[in-house]
Amino acid sequence: MTELIATRQAYGDALIELGEKNKDIVVLDADLSKSTTTAKFGKKYPERFFNMGVAEANMMNTAAGLATCGKIPFVSSFSIFATGRAWEQIRNTICYSGLNVKIVATHSGVSVGPDGASHQCIEDLSLMRTIPTMTVIEPCDAVETRKSILAAVDYKGPVYIRLGRAAVPVITKKEDPYAIGKANILRMGDDVAIVACGALVVNALTAADMLLKEGIRAMVVNMHTVKPIDQELLVKVAKQVNALVTAEQHVLDGGLGSAIASIVARNHPVPVEMVGIDNRFGQSGEPDILFKEYHLLPEDIVLAVKRAIPRKKK
Repeated sequence: MTELIATRQAYGDALIELGEKNKDIVVLDADLSKSTTTAKFGKKYPERFFNMGVAEANMMNTAAGLATCGKIPFVSSFSIFATGRAWEQIRNTICYSGLNVKIVATHSGVSVGPDGASHQCIEDLSLMRTIPTMTVIEPCDAVETRKSILAAVDYKGPVYIRLGRAAVPVITKKEDPYAIGKANILRMGDDVAIVACGALVVNALTAADMLLKEGIRAMVVNMHTVKPIDQELLVKVAKQVNALVTAEQHVLDGGLGSAIASIVARNHPVPVEMVGIDNRFGQSGEPDILFKEYHLLPEDIVLAVKRAIPRKKK
């Protein structure tokens, strides 16, 4: 039976692990530490934990200041508040200055569920990847979340890591390779490639299983790093299969699909179909119902594949 663990839970556990090994790790939260799970760190290392209150812009500036003193700040809130309320501080104070701040935002996408459109951040990948020098990561499960948090410590410069609220299946293994900026091929295939990030990776794998029953061999690529994106692998895959489908829990404008389309357009143009949220806000509802409403299910990926393959150049 597949284990279900929320990526935010894995984040809290990884912070405890890091805190013991590295005394320069400090954690800041905007009065949501129980939900983001940074409270675990605060309980064990209270002298290195700062509850900044509902003051996200101030929190980012404080993290920047701590970074100038040699600390490695991990800054957390819900993604809508971290990237929305504090965008200017992230851009001008953290990224423009090239400071070593790690922003780990939880409760992203419509999988937040009943909290509704005001809390379902579906624009954060776009907001973060457009900032020069920012690194953007969305792990697909708890195992990969731990790897991304540990890797971020050794990765100099600003990093944004996108996590979710709901429990998701654990589909990767501890021994699987992980490097920021290097995608992982989870399933081989030569008819089409499905390139996904975050919670849509498991749906891409399910879609590949469904397609195989119809004789369609789909490659599945876990693009955990949205920026810097693995251009070398993308171009290689595009040349191999000649049709791509992207899948993300994010608006189509400016997210993973846009990034991939830009790469292949400049290097090896092939048909690209995109699965994501098409110019709509979220709404209140259970995650599984919302995934159906916003066409994020494996069945929707299958349909996108069947649109992409006929578009291949003969």
